[in-house]
Amino acid sequence: MAATTEAQSISAPPSEKQIIVHDGKRYTTVREGLAYILVPEASEDEKSKSKDGQGVQQVFYNPIQQFNRDLTVLAIKAFGKERVAQKQVDGLSRFEKSAEKKRKRKEAIHGERSAKIPKTAEDAAAPADALADAPTNGSASASTAAASTDAPAPAPEPAPAQENGAGGAAHTAPKPTKTVVQPFTILDALSASGLRALRYAHEIPFVTSVTSNDLLKAAVEAIKLNVQHNRLESKINVTHDDALAHMYSLIAKELRARDPRGRPVKSEKYDVVDLDPYGTAAPFLDAAVQSVRDDGGLLCVTCTDSGVWASNGYPEKCYSLYGGVPLKGWYSHEVGLRLILHAIETSAAKYGLAIEPLLSLSIDFYLRVFVRIRKSPARVKFQGGKNMIVYNCDSGCGAWSTQLLMRNKPSPNKKGSGIFYKHVMAQGPSVDKSCEHCGSTMHLAGPMYGGRIHSPAFVQSVLDELPEASTDIYGTTSRIRGMLQTAIEELMLSPEEIEAAEAQKNGEMDKDAEAAAREAQLAAVDPYPFYFHPAQLSGIIHCATPPEAPMRGALIRLGYRVTRSHTKPGSMKTDAPWSIIWHVMKEWARQKAPVKEKNINPGTIGYRILGLGEKQDDAAPAENGKEEEEEKKKKKKKQVEMPEVVFDEKLGQDLMKTKFVRYQMNPRENWGPMNRASGH
Repeated sequence: MAATTEAQSISAPPSEKQIIVHDGKRYTTVREGLAYILVPEASEDEKSKSKDGQGVQQVFYNPIQQFNRDLTVLAIKAFGKERVAQKQVDGLSRFEKSAEKKRKRKEAIHGERSAKIPKTAEDAAAPADALADAPTNGSASASTAAASTDAPAPAPEPAPAQENGAGGAAHTAPKPTKTVVQPFTILDALSASGLRALRYAHEIPFVTSVTSNDLLKAAVEAIKLNVQHNRLESKINVTHDDALAHMYSLIAKELRARDPRGRPVKSEKYDVVDLDPYGTAAPFLDAAVQSVRDDGGLLCVTCTDSGVWASNGYPEKCYSLYGGVPLKGWYSHEVGLRLILHAIETSAAKYGLAIEPLLSLSIDFYLRVFVRIRKSPARVKFQGGKNMIVYNCDSGCGAWSTQLLMRNKPSPNKKGSGIFYKHVMAQGPSVDKSCEHCGSTMHLAGPMYGGRIHSPAFVQSVLDELPEASTDIYGTTSRIRGMLQTAIEELMLSPEEIEAAEAQKNGEMDKDAEAAAREAQLAAVDPYPFYFHPAQLSGIIHCATPPEAPMRGALIRLGYRVTRSHTKPGSMKTDAPWSIIWHVMKEWARQKAPVKEKNINPGTIGYRILGLGEKQDDAAPAENGKEEEEEKKKKKKKQVEMPEVVFDEKLGQDLMKTKFVRYQMNPRENWGPMNRASGH
């Protein structure tokens, strides 16, 4: 419908930029996806009091987060298709079991009553209830009944699967397939304008119910108005409640509710719980992991407090919220992802719930994670071996080293046909207190999640949604495709993981091998959790930054893998150790971008990395003790043994022909999280 400037009522069909007047207040309709929300016009008094003359938002709406909402709709679609299909299988399986029990019960009853079936005219005078269970299709009694009338016997109709004939032989007639609508429910716990709930109800076809909740009365009124305008009253349930109270009341109801036989009633927990607060989601995690269904439900979490988890300005705040200490470094946003996953995991584990990160992204000024929740005390046992602390040379060269809190150690079982995992203490520390590359002090960060932060299969399933996603509805599809493609690429799987995935895909695994692969996946950690940035390393040694292709080519020629991180342009992830990374950087400075040594002050990090002080010591008379001389010889020997570096630009070029929008450019001036909505 074309936009119009004439004021219309709330019952008018929604369209973009239309003017709606309701209860004497004017609203402008804003469209996103298939949803329309009503944004109230600011009064002249409100405009005069605001700094920009536009008025203060009464209900929070940030168009910059359309990427977040587009991605979430597609992620829930991908997740939900598999989940609904599984529910159909489970539901059909239960139906078939029930039908089988009924059939056997009827067979037993028929066997007991077969003597009562009338065989003569005198027997036909028996009471009607004695014939209630007698067979009527193709049986002797049916023929007798037909013969006793003048009218011809009607053609027998197909009977359901039950006993048939005088001999009691079973006859199965074809049944029409019964389609049962499986429930699929979503909680938008902090709904604000209700835009997410509107989009879920509009754009996800198998959604049966969306609960849109908010604590702010003005927000709830706005949500109800938006639901009415979008004509979604039958799908969206609007609640005015504290998000914690709503989730905990649901949990309490399930714990208390029992049927007459004392058994738990059917769960009312949600298939998907979405937390998208203004700031941190930490206070809601405990309730959220319990209010999402524990048979594989999806938890979606946004945290916008990057000043806490992506900097070293408030380590005490980060620890109190997420149970871990952040770090200072180029890769701080990847650290933030792992801190938040650690917080979700520890919240869930105390209830015997295990998490599986499906997709974890650092986007603009916030983080967004998608996590599957399962009730599995056995999986929870792997938690200690999948969390780590990080030793970080933040005041020096930026090198890092990880240390797992425990080890998940595979051992052969008694039969010798497989393995089981022991959960044992880890050895430590993994590094010295001083950085081996520059001599600076190493600082501690964590604990944080140390496993894989994406599921390649899930990420691919979201990518598979994109060809059918209209750009008119999902305006950020090009960026979604680029970021998800980068997320898949940044997972450097081990050769064993790649081999197992291929075997499983090709159906070459037996049951024992599949079980072993699942166990190995539970124990898998990410040995290369963070990236480095060539521009930062170049700044330390005061040389020109190497282009991406030659740097990648040099590492590949040395036998290492190189990819990107989705969190930052120009980033590089590699399985090369830091000794090799710094060796390549020093060779770049020597071969391609010579350093003016006079510009590097003695004692600085670059001075020590380049070994400039060692050159002067070599030229000076040997006045050092025996131990220092031996140490120098060892260093020289190590340097001599380092491999030759060739900056092969062709080898390092990106061979993918498709060009992706991997990183977002700021779309407008003063772009960011915006101010929260006003009100109480």
